[in-house]
Amino acid sequence: MRSLNGHRHEITETVGKWYSADEVMEVILKDRLFYEESGGGVTFSGGEPMLQEEFLKEMLQLCKHNEIQTAVDTSGSVETEVFKAVSGKADLLLYDIKTSDEAVHIENTGSDNKLILKNLEWVKENGPDVIIRIPVIPGVNNNNEEMQRIRDILVTLRKRVKRVDLLPYHRLGRQKFENLGMTRRAGIKGEITSVEIKGFMEVFSQGGFPVKKGG
Repeated sequence: MRSLNGHRHEITETVGKWYSADEVMEVILKDRLFYEESGGGVTFSGGEPMLQEEFLKEMLQLCKHNEIQTAVDTSGSVETEVFKAVSGKADLLLYDIKTSDEAVHIENTGSDNKLILKNLEWVKENGPDVIIRIPVIPGVNNNNEEMQRIRDILVTLRKRVKRVDLLPYHRLGRQKFENLGMTRRAGIKGEITSVEIKGFMEVFSQGGFPVKKGG
């Protein structure tokens, strides 16, 4: 920012707090009764939680020691050795797949999907179970052909897939982009209709997968 005399001043602010794994575990254990009554557990998400490999492995081990179920919400776009080390300690993965097409993935995310599909292949033989999460995005993957291609990938690891969640694209992040002075991707126009989602759900149902519309 600039002061009235024209000089530039940098203002920084620290947001958040550093926690050790033991400190986080103390917070988690306060809700132990809720986990026991609901049959639920703890989900580690981000950003990409697997980028904090050592901390996440420690947290998963502590949860296991305390008999608390764990899930890791991941894009799958991490080095395979990291993915194996973390996934082997989790009870469930929430796994994002945006498209089966490498060129489309590069165009819309800036990187390819090779690691994502490679790591998903590892899950087939090694576990844990997965819930597949597919953001349905106008002009990117909102067509039956793409959904069928993703379904065909999932067929190879059917025994691991507990459910497919379809997540309709929305514009709720528009204000955040504006606040950060960022430009939204111009190619994304419109929103996903309930009729479209119903049709895509049918694609996965026909493949024998439990499927639901997510928020």
